Amino acid sequence: MPTFSYKVLRSPWMLGGLLLTGVAQAQSPGWEGTIGAGGLYSPDYLGSDDYEWKARPALDVSYGDTFFVSVTDGIGWNVVHQDKWRVAPFIGYTFGRDDDGDLDDLDKVDGGATAGLRVSYRDDAWRYKASVETPFTGDIDGYRFRFGATYVTRLGERAAFTLGPRVSYTSAAWTDDLFSVSQRESTRSGIDAYNPDNGYFSIGTDASLSYYITRQWSITGLVGVARLTGDAKDSPIVDDIGDATQWRAGAVINYHF
Repeated sequence: MPTFSYKVLRSPWMLGGLLLTGVAQAQSPGWEGTIGAGGLYSPDYLGSDDYEWKARPALDVSYGDTFFVSVTDGIGWNVVHQDKWRVAPFIGYTFGRDDDGDLDDLDKVDGGATAGLRVSYRDDAWRYKASVETPFTGDIDGYRFRFGATYVTRLGERAAFTLGPRVSYTSAAWTDDLFSVSQRESTRSGIDAYNPDNGYFSIGTDASLSYYITRQWSITGLVGVARLTGDAKDSPIVDDIGDATQWRAGAVINYHF
């Protein structure tokens, strides 16, 4: 039976989870990474209690230890890559809110591109990551701070398991754009008007189990849960017609190169 070694990618949650890639031996700088596809069962909007399956791509590609393109981490450049530390400015994306389902009488909130800075640290079994970003297109203003830690352990020669907490803080302006209900929207929908004054925390944890069929192909199962707090939890969009506890689960098939 072949022996597999593993390299941990930047993304702590590829469609909601950490993906690993198998490598036979150390490689010189060049293009490497993971591409694939899968499905994610998650709320149809942030704060919803209605769930649906969504098709999602899997992408985490890098050139050496400098340039990277990732579904979850965006497009970035490691301006600092010294020892176990990485510092990278990046361009990402944040989702907005559609005007359908329970929210069909509310205004649509367009998502947009974000600019941010990420700092990461890799220990033997733990990966730590913190980032701050702000949108520069779309309908969302303000900023969001994220922190995550991921423990990685190998299960035999072909499998790996990850588990870790996630915490994020979203500013008052960002919260207002996603969770406020204007008087006009209230009259039209019957949902109480609401004007948040502060930001909110989201606290949760993610886990994944990856199995390598070959060195190039793997399948990963994903599960995670988060809890909205503060002015997001108190919004009628969440409190009256949704749920502050947000689950997600799915699976992805990956090709590693």
